[in-house]
Amino acid sequence: MKTIIAACSQNLSGSRASIQTTLRTLLTAPWPSQRDIRSWLQLLSVLQWVLSFLLLGTISLLLLIYLVFTSFWPISALYLAWIIFDWDTPEKGGRRLPCLRRWPVWRHFRDYFPVKLVKTHDLSPSHNYIIGSHPHGILCVGAFCNFITGSTGFGEMFPGIQPFLTTLAGNFRLPVFREYLMSGGLCPVTRRAIGYLLSKNGTGNAVAIVIGGAAESLSCHPGVTTLILKNRKGFVRMALQHGAHLVPSFSFGENDLFCQVVFEEGSWMRSIQHRFQKMMGFAPCIFYGRGLTSVRSWGFLPYARPITTVVGEPVVVPKIEDPSCEVVDTYHEMYVRSLLKLFNENKTKYGLSEADELHIL
Repeated sequence: MKTIIAACSQNLSGSRASIQTTLRTLLTAPWPSQRDIRSWLQLLSVLQWVLSFLLLGTISLLLLIYLVFTSFWPISALYLAWIIFDWDTPEKGGRRLPCLRRWPVWRHFRDYFPVKLVKTHDLSPSHNYIIGSHPHGILCVGAFCNFITGSTGFGEMFPGIQPFLTTLAGNFRLPVFREYLMSGGLCPVTRRAIGYLLSKNGTGNAVAIVIGGAAESLSCHPGVTTLILKNRKGFVRMALQHGAHLVPSFSFGENDLFCQVVFEEGSWMRSIQHRFQKMMGFAPCIFYGRGLTSVRSWGFLPYARPITTVVGEPVVVPKIEDPSCEVVDTYHEMYVRSLLKLFNENKTKYGLSEADELHIL
């Protein structure tokens, strides 16, 4: 009996010693610094954004389809009824929520790269504007951060101007995802939606359009400064029809966020990408970035490279309800010259060399 008691006493004392040793180890271990915590928050903010844009719509659609075959089918039925009732809202300016634009997570998102907005000229609230956003990149990070979130100070730099960003109309057919897009100020890149913002929503509206679209994303990789713009003239015609001034903008560093497998023109893979783009509206890019745990690992998160979006001088456009092709060509050339001037005046300030040129296809 004495032997058993002695053994128990030794075990208890050993356990207490182990616990004390563990506590001392924890207390002496270095705690995460404020810099580490900020880095984690920045990484998580970018992760939620990428997952939202890549998966939110698809997962929501699959979930609603699954609920149809369960006892929760009324949820799917009610949401379907809501979409039918709310079908035209994206085409009529959407339903933005200012609180979402001020969401604190966007500050961490901005600081991850970081993203910076540079103003070169004032924009008068008495006019409407079409802002050409270049280049497209893979996920349009610069355009989203500057025109959809309030983290870079667009509202303070351009008082009285309300920015919108256009995206594929098909995105607004996906459940839940459409609500997410509209709450931030995104609208479909359609004539009806853009025309509504430029003619029936008062003045002080700035509609940002990523002119190069999906075709431009296929050629996106670090070091490339090529734009698809030469035959993209629909935005100029709309500007003339509504008397909206044209404003060029360029996001330096946008193409450096991901690496992409670029297939040569004429190859069978390039042909598949073009066909998919024509059918679905977006191009299936094969790209990669950094992983979640390490910069050296491969993943789908963008690299932390600085993005500087410079907003240029407005091209004053008259209102012509039915502009001729010659008039459209004239203002398109004026816009291209303004964009080239913007690029050449700022390229050496934001990571490019004097020898780098902007190629327009």
